Amino acid sequence: MTDFDSDPSPSGDFDVAPVRLTVDLAALSDNWREMQRRSGRARTAAVVKADAYGLGIEDCGTAFYEAGARDFFVAVAQEGVTLRTYAPDARIYVLSGIWPGQEQMFFENDLVPVLASEEQLAFWMSVVSEHGDHPCALQVDTGFNRLGLSFEDALALAGDVSRPAGFSPVLVLSHLHSGDNPASPLNRQQLELFQQVSAAFEGIESSLSASAGIFLGPEYHFDLTRPGIALYGGESVGGMMPLKPVVKAEARVIQVRDAAAGGTVSYGATHQLSRESRLAIVSAGYADGYLRSLSGSGVPIRTGGSSGAFGFIAGHRVPVIGRVTMDLTIFDVTDVPASDIRTGDYIELFGPNMPLDDVARAAGTIGYELLTGLGLRYERRYIYPE
Repeated sequence: MTDFDSDPSPSGDFDVAPVRLTVDLAALSDNWREMQRRSGRARTAAVVKADAYGLGIEDCGTAFYEAGARDFFVAVAQEGVTLRTYAPDARIYVLSGIWPGQEQMFFENDLVPVLASEEQLAFWMSVVSEHGDHPCALQVDTGFNRLGLSFEDALALAGDVSRPAGFSPVLVLSHLHSGDNPASPLNRQQLELFQQVSAAFEGIESSLSASAGIFLGPEYHFDLTRPGIALYGGESVGGMMPLKPVVKAEARVIQVRDAAAGGTVSYGATHQLSRESRLAIVSAGYADGYLRSLSGSGVPIRTGGSSGAFGFIAGHRVPVIGRVTMDLTIFDVTDVPASDIRTGDYIELFGPNMPLDDVARAAGTIGYELLTGLGLRYERRYIYPE
């Protein structure tokens, strides 16, 4: 079981931080091992882009590396430079490819550009013609209409005997756009196109599946899988229980105040109290990535009848009331015994008691956005594997 209170000696700063994050690296490692198991005979990479989904590329990258990951994916080259220190002999793929002027950064840090356009491909051909062999990967678009060579151009490249001798792709990859919906027939369409691409690049490893695709079965695994959100405890397939929770976000209670029935709460007076109430004002707001759309009232998403977010404190789920503001959020704690909550306590914004994706749904978004939007003010504590 994940135990977010297992560290016996959190720092003094952590004890008094306005907002704080606990990241369970043991759970993170276990989630990677579980995705490795589900990937069958395929190797399993770790996707650590966006600062490891907001949780810290240094600590998360180290945890994945020590768990056994030797393939990593980042979004931009600078992330790869940072990761190289913590994954010394891993293969690090840069999903946005390479641009003129970045050659030395890639060579010196042994980064693998994922060539995602005809322009990048032409530039890379000139680079290897001048500097010699350096590994690269090819991204092929099989229906996403995002990055990648077209299906036709990829097949033509596979048969092009005039390629420079130093042009040595080590991976060809594509990306499913509807993997989170296992019933979508578009998954099969993309699979069949990618099977043709993989066959055309015989002898070169292939990769199609991120987190959601792994759950579609062995046909989708190829040589290398690329889990991301599942590693961090988020949902990758709608309605499927995620793996172990990895992160707990908390905010400190600044004040507990009594408020009279009929009074209003927060900007715009959009919430009117129907009873004598106790309110907990906590030090987190949209500047901390606790989105304004999580408000209990006064935002467009609430007009559809969906409820706002909840927090968790003293064994109770408590609702957000009124609008979330830049630095503060107000929770209704009337139903929490007065002796169980006081100034200085912490309320869980999301974590083991408030699942990340439940909170995201209340905001009309996905867990990815909550994690990657975490603000700079969080004091962080990491729980390391024993």
